[in-house]
Amino acid sequence: MEQQHVAGIRQWFGDYTRTFLDTDPEGLGNILLKIEHTRKVCEVSDILAAGEGLSVNEARIAATVALLHDVGRFPQYRCWRTFRDRDSDNHARLSVEVLAEHNLLDRLNPAERLLIEEAVRFHNLLELPERVSSPTRLFMQLIRDADKLDIWRIFLELFALPVEQRASAATLDLPDLPGCTPACRDALLAQHVVRLEQCRVLNDFKLLQISWALDLGFASSYRLLLERDYIPGLAGTLNGELDIGSTIEGVQREAARRAASFQTQ
Repeated sequence: MEQQHVAGIRQWFGDYTRTFLDTDPEGLGNILLKIEHTRKVCEVSDILAAGEGLSVNEARIAATVALLHDVGRFPQYRCWRTFRDRDSDNHARLSVEVLAEHNLLDRLNPAERLLIEEAVRFHNLLELPERVSSPTRLFMQLIRDADKLDIWRIFLELFALPVEQRASAATLDLPDLPGCTPACRDALLAQHVVRLEQCRVLNDFKLLQISWALDLGFASSYRLLLERDYIPGLAGTLNGELDIGSTIEGVQREAARRAASFQTQ
């Protein structure tokens, strides 16, 4: 993949997203949130690519996936005023539709085009599809990790703001009530990834994000997670007394163990 292709896609992204800025103040906040998220995911993707020793061409493909993974969020929000897929449409599928509509990958060779399309299409699945093999799996895992790492940043910054200053669609309209749903607590206790459809309150969504620490694919990802203290940071934002401190500590220990295991491989 040539650098000029990457530059052209980056220019397209800027032009495309600007068409969604002509909206009301609430909508503008939500659109700008996704533009900034994409920029940060690209930065994290570059860090992971370097940390995992990807080739120059692999890093360019990963960067392109990072830039395009959420382009479906913009028409999603314009149409439904939400980022919640079950109340609108699958944003990953919408992203692939945007790529096709704008013929964005037509100049790439078929193999590279398929890598990018599949990584975008499947980046939001709870688990990677078993049928997918290397090298597609590499780019799927990279974007999934980069996406999680920046979502953690977003929500730590978001929860530090007064409620009236938060991007309204970011918390998926979940009520900020004390306590949590037992199914979410039990999943975290069993060190399983919490499922979004189980989330009923904002605390559940925070537990879901904490559980993502059990679903990273690279040593570089775990290093960033631990360096940036995302798990204890999110735990500190929980509303009320949940009595799950030992469970969260267990997730933190497991993340540290996995980071160490990658380093010994």
